[in-house]
Amino acid sequence: MPGVVDVVRGRNPEQRQAKIVEVLVEAFSELMGADPKAFRHKFRKMAVEPFAFYRGSACLFYADMERDEDRWANEKTSRVWIQGDLHAENFGTYMDGSGVFIFDVNDFDEAYPGHFAWDVKRLAASVALLAWTKAISDADIVRLIETYVRAYVQQVRYFVDSDRDHAYSLRLDTTDGEIQRILLATKLSTRVELLGKTTVVEDYERRFRRGPGVRDLGDAEYAKVQAAYDAYLKTIPESKRFRSLTYAVKDIVGRKGFGIGSAGLPAYNILVEGATEALENDVVLSMKQGNVAAPSRIVHDEKIRKHFKHHGHRTAVSQRALQAHADPWLGYTEIDGVGFVVSELSPYVNDLDWAGLSEPDEIAPVLDYLGRATAKVHCVGDADSDPTFIDFQTEDAIIEAIGGREDEFVREMVDFGAAYAEIARDDHRLFVDAFRNGLIPGLQ
Repeated sequence: MPGVVDVVRGRNPEQRQAKIVEVLVEAFSELMGADPKAFRHKFRKMAVEPFAFYRGSACLFYADMERDEDRWANEKTSRVWIQGDLHAENFGTYMDGSGVFIFDVNDFDEAYPGHFAWDVKRLAASVALLAWTKAISDADIVRLIETYVRAYVQQVRYFVDSDRDHAYSLRLDTTDGEIQRILLATKLSTRVELLGKTTVVEDYERRFRRGPGVRDLGDAEYAKVQAAYDAYLKTIPESKRFRSLTYAVKDIVGRKGFGIGSAGLPAYNILVEGATEALENDVVLSMKQGNVAAPSRIVHDEKIRKHFKHHGHRTAVSQRALQAHADPWLGYTEIDGVGFVVSELSPYVNDLDWAGLSEPDEIAPVLDYLGRATAKVHCVGDADSDPTFIDFQTEDAIIEAIGGREDEFVREMVDFGAAYAEIARDDHRLFVDAFRNGLIPGLQ
C-alpha cells in the first residue's frame, strides 16, 4: 500500500484542490452555515501563510492519514490518547492543579484515542513548515525534526524504565534556556492583570467589560446558560472541588473572536466568585461548544465513540487524561442538547512564541523539550489514568512497537515531516486559489 505522500503527489492540482474543498466543507459546513462571517475570517487567517493553513486544517491531515499505511500501529498503539492537532504552536505554560507552573501541550480540542505516530508526524511536518518560513536549509530541517523525534523516543524509554510518567513534568527546576524563560515570565502574570483587561468594578462589584467580541444576553439565554453552569458544577471531580463560596456567578456574556481552530463555535464567559469576597481573586470561566475531534473522523471504534456523551465531555475527559494535574475548574455541560467544555481563562497561560527563535541552534533545544512533552502526554493517558478503553501501559506498547528499529522510526518520521510540509505548501496555494475565487460553498 503506497504512503500518503505518494498518493497525494499522484493527483493533479485540480483533483487535490477538489479534495481540499470537499474535506473543509464536510468538516465545517454546519458551523459555516451558523456563522459564515467567522469562517471567512478563519480562512483569511489560514490564507496568510502555509503554517497558518496547516494549523487550521487538521481535518485535511486526517483525511490523508486514513489513506496512509502506519507500520507502527497495532492493536494497542492505534488507540493511544493523542493530542490530535499537534503542531509547534500548541505548546505553552499553565498552572497545574497543585499550583506548579508547567510547560506542556496546551490545547485539547482535538484530543482523541488514535495512532501515536499521528501526533509525531503532524508535529514533524509543522516543524518543517515553520523552519521553511525562517529560510532554514533542508539539511537543518532534517536535523531539527530528528532532534524532536529522538527526544520523544528517549523520553518514552525513560517512562518504561522508571514508571514516573505522572510525576514527570517540564517545570522551572527541570528546564533551562527558552522554556525556562517562558516559565519565569509566566510567574510575573497575575489574576488582577487578567481581570483588569476583561472586567470593570462598579458599585463595589465586578462585571465583564463590554466591547468588541462581547455580547450581552437576553433574559432567556442568560437563564439557559446559568442552568448549564449549574449542571457543569456536578461534573467537577470531588477531589478538585473548592468550598461553596467560590462558585457564585457574578456575570455572564456571549463571546466571539477565538483563534483559527475555534471559529464559529458558540461560547460564553462566566465571572464567578473567587476563594474569598475580595474582588482581586474573582475567576473567569470559558464555556465553549466542543468541536468534532479531527482524529475521530477516521477512528472507527464504536466503543470509543460511545464512551463520550458529547464533544464537550470528550474534550474535558481528554484533557484530564493527558494532563497529570488538570485545571480544577475543568468540566462539561450541555445547552439545547449540544456539548460544551468549561475551563478557567487562566492568567498563567503563556504560549510558546517562535518569533524570537530564528537559528537552528536556538530551535533545537526547544524541540528536544517538545519531544519530551509529547511523550509525557502520550504516556500519562493510559491504564493508570482511565482504563476504560486504554487498559495498558502506553510507554510499554510504543517501545514494543518500535523495538530495535529506533533509527528506522526516526528516519520515517523525518522523511514524512519534510515531504508532507511540501504538500502543505502546495495545498496552501490551492486553498487560497479556491477561497479567493469562490470555490468553497457556504461562505456567503
